[in-house]
Amino acid sequence: MCGIVGYTGLDTAKDVLITGLKRLEYRGYDSAGVALERAEGDGCVVDIVRRVGKVAGLESELAQRDDASTCGIGHTRWATHGVPSVANAHPHASCDGRIAVVHNGIIENFAELRADLEARGHVFSSQTDTEVFAHLIEEAYATTHDLAAAVRAACAHVVGAYGLAAVCADEPGVIMVARKDSPIVVGRGERGSYVASDVIALIDATRDVVVLEDGQFARLAPEGIEYTDAEGRLIEPAVTHIDWDIDMAEKGGYPDFMLKEIYEQPRVVRDTLVGRLAPNGELDIDELGLSFEELNVIDRIYVIACGTSYHAGLIAKNLIESWARIPCEVEAASEFRYRDPIITPSTLVVAVSQSGETADTLAAIRDARIKGAKVFGITNVIGSPVARESDGVIYTKANKEIAVASTKSFIGQIVSLTLLALLLGQAKGRLTTGQVRMLFHELGDTSAQIQRIFDTQLDAIHEAACACQGAQSALFVGRGMGAAISYEGALKLKEVSYLHAEAYAAGEMKHGPIALIEPGFPVIAVTTKSPTYDKVVSNLKECEARGARIIALATEGDEDIRRIADHVIYIPPVRDAFSAITASVPLQLLAREVALMRGCNVDQPRNLAKSVTVE
Repeated sequence: MCGIVGYTGLDTAKDVLITGLKRLEYRGYDSAGVALERAEGDGCVVDIVRRVGKVAGLESELAQRDDASTCGIGHTRWATHGVPSVANAHPHASCDGRIAVVHNGIIENFAELRADLEARGHVFSSQTDTEVFAHLIEEAYATTHDLAAAVRAACAHVVGAYGLAAVCADEPGVIMVARKDSPIVVGRGERGSYVASDVIALIDATRDVVVLEDGQFARLAPEGIEYTDAEGRLIEPAVTHIDWDIDMAEKGGYPDFMLKEIYEQPRVVRDTLVGRLAPNGELDIDELGLSFEELNVIDRIYVIACGTSYHAGLIAKNLIESWARIPCEVEAASEFRYRDPIITPSTLVVAVSQSGETADTLAAIRDARIKGAKVFGITNVIGSPVARESDGVIYTKANKEIAVASTKSFIGQIVSLTLLALLLGQAKGRLTTGQVRMLFHELGDTSAQIQRIFDTQLDAIHEAACACQGAQSALFVGRGMGAAISYEGALKLKEVSYLHAEAYAAGEMKHGPIALIEPGFPVIAVTTKSPTYDKVVSNLKECEARGARIIALATEGDEDIRRIADHVIYIPPVRDAFSAITASVPLQLLAREVALMRGCNVDQPRNLAKSVTVE
């Protein structure tokens, strides 16, 4: 979602801010802006520049300004309160224009606060909830004459989530930062002090960062950073070292981030598995923090997630129930806490989130913990809120994912959830050490199998994409594990190509979806070798009889499928339990191909954001 960047130091602030904002573009946004301090006479003023659209437009505007400011804050906004417009873009200013703020999150009581502030004479210029912060800080500053104290006082009035950065013309060179339920990262480099909502925005300057905890504040100055709690007491926060390279955030010769990240998936499989199997054949996932004895008492599992992560959960359900024989439900995180689920101390909640900051998932975690459940996190981001608020965590080792549509993080989630299913099966005594060792090595083999798809199937995927290019809608079908794969395939196609797509368990065809079929209608079917293969083929014959254009995802060597399929994409033979890993990859490539044919931006689809940090 929205992105924050701030800098105070020796360099020209506008250059640092634009570089940081460009790094945050992957999160999705509709407008961008900066607030820069400028010397005027014996004092200082704050200049705000905002533009609707891409950061490049803001950059062009700033390039025309002779601005040597060395302190400023910037923001990319994804509209929540108020339509995309210059007036609603961040930063927002106080009535006197001497205080400016940027903010990620949602102020739940903003209507009440705004009414109170207007009654006291404050004039608002936007529809946003964020502007409340500017006026609250302005009021407090009139009494305290101290930006740090004023920000703490303002935060005390706010109900909701915020990552906040503020500057004040009366304290030039100072940036005040606050955090509650919205990510904020602070770092100190050789040339100054930095703040961002994502470490990618400041990694050029420093590799040692502080991830602020809820209720913590930071005062940035050119000479250093001071950290305090809500009472203003000095604290010493933990410092995290970032060891991945900035090249991970660059395209590396690929035409877009989506393709680069799809091609990184063999490495993701290898990295997520490395060091996970002990010499004695037991899985080594110490960071989960529960012994086999504690895992053995678990009698119910909820996997909670959103979007692509939800589909990874559907795959996990099949594996957990098959290998561990524990009832497992997959819940949309946005609904979980509103339906009063049955939770006991023997319940395990598995929270899956690529970013580790998904608001719905975090809310569900907190609700589950209050009710006594153990919580495991599956995430790609070290130190993220999901990681910090879980009892244990498995990191997906995907490194930074830039494209909005998740690909390599999805594969990392499946591999991590497969490890968890194996661990539970071992703890429950349902899988022997020998079985775990065998399955683990087969899981590792999927890395080479994905690479084989890249080496052999690109032409077939392109031909299949041509069949979808001019369609108005598409249908994805499969059974068992294939149904879960279909749901993700349909979502990818919708996300990046804007082509309407639906996914159904193939057995549901006759209960409604078959009414969609007409000559030329694309049906994408997961027909890999599995116990339900014959059933899926039977369903496809019904589609063939009605003129559908059938694209089959099949196992190498299956020539029979060509009798009914117009296009066939082959994947290497693999155990059905691991088919989601290999079968998902060609569907990602298919979605990308269709999107490019339709002239879509595959890295930044319209209306979507990488991280959904508000409910």
